[in-house]
Amino acid sequence: MAKTRDMTVGNPARLILSFCLPIAAGNLLQQFYNIVDTLVIGRGEGVAALAAVSGSGWLDWGILSVAMGLAQGFGIQIAQSFGSGNHEEVKRFEGQSIFLSVLIVLFLETLSQAFLFPALQLLRFPEDTIYLTNTYLRIVFAGIPVVMGYNLLSGFLYAVGDSKTPLIALSLATVVNIVLDVFLVISLRLGVTGAAAATVSSQCISFVICLLAVCRLPIFRIHRKHLIPEKKAIVRLLKLGTPIAFQNAIITVGGLILQRVVNGFGFLFMAGYNAAARLQGMLELFGTAVGNAMGTFAGQNIGAKKLDRVRIGLRQSAQIAFGMALVIALLMFLFGRQLLALFVEDDPEVVEQVLVYAFRFLRVLACGLPCLYLLFVYRSTLQGLGDTFIPMVSGGVELVMRILGALLLPALIGEWGVYFAEISAWIGAAILLMFGYYHRIHRLELFLARENE
Repeated sequence: MAKTRDMTVGNPARLILSFCLPIAAGNLLQQFYNIVDTLVIGRGEGVAALAAVSGSGWLDWGILSVAMGLAQGFGIQIAQSFGSGNHEEVKRFEGQSIFLSVLIVLFLETLSQAFLFPALQLLRFPEDTIYLTNTYLRIVFAGIPVVMGYNLLSGFLYAVGDSKTPLIALSLATVVNIVLDVFLVISLRLGVTGAAAATVSSQCISFVICLLAVCRLPIFRIHRKHLIPEKKAIVRLLKLGTPIAFQNAIITVGGLILQRVVNGFGFLFMAGYNAAARLQGMLELFGTAVGNAMGTFAGQNIGAKKLDRVRIGLRQSAQIAFGMALVIALLMFLFGRQLLALFVEDDPEVVEQVLVYAFRFLRVLACGLPCLYLLFVYRSTLQGLGDTFIPMVSGGVELVMRILGALLLPALIGEWGVYFAEISAWIGAAILLMFGYYHRIHRLELFLARENE
């Protein structure tokens, strides 16, 4: 049964670890069913279908991440209200978040369906894959309402310290996704259509489970009055959520430009690059989990005006994240090629060339992983403290670094320039976020000191 957790008391490292482990497990399951999609498509339908599905990643994430970013911002406000002990304010912001989410879903659904195919043409998707990618993404984008719903509700649960219910939701969704993937793609031979339908169906399961959990918690039992639009609350929520959504959007622009460069290297390079990119989510999952835990921890403690606990939590989270990144990087160097080989089934010469490209990119990603993990921790801490502007600017830094890397480095070092464009974006953003965090902490210290005078 869902329950709340107060993170303003107790050992910070223990709280953060106990909170992040279910998130990490949930992220692992989520990545697992993404990998199952790739594996089933790659081995069941061949390299063309694999390139079509894996190449959809940036467009897919670009639309859905706007919904996720807004929901994340709404959750920050819920965490701060919960940390301050104001339960009526929690209900107020919950109702306004639901109202805004309905409008956001209508906008994103219209935008994604209207401009999908022109976007694929602009990105130079090869004729071998463009119609398959179009079919896949139209079905995936039809699931925007449940993606928004799941992220909004899981954000509510994270904000009050419940990281176990989203794990349960993702666990059941993963099982459903795997079963449907095998049945629709392998048994019924529905190809990318079956893979997309399996993904959307599993997302519906995770949404329903989180909805039931939220409805059971007294703190989230709202009345009709909480759903009536309230200008002040809406402005506050958008002030927190819009920069995160915009940050995700501008990161996506850089990723799409990079994808366009990748597509220009040819069909086999595209398949190899995107196969490794599919594993990127697996590489990131522990970092995002520690970051999410630290974001909730910072949000609750700043609501309780316990700045010292935020400092301690940040330091311990950074140590945990850095250690995890080194372990995962080592595992990728040792076993990455074998993992990538699971995705591809085709002519042996084709498979070998795809794997060469994929493993090169995977090793570069692994080298940049410690920097990426610190990026997650500092960015989520800033967001939890209510500063979504610097993380948004960091997204702009990622955009610039990724574009410059994608456009300039390949001319100097060929395909390796495409690989290094990704981690150059991480390095630039991480440096800015670290400076931003220490500046924010200093300002909060001065504010609290004046308040206590």
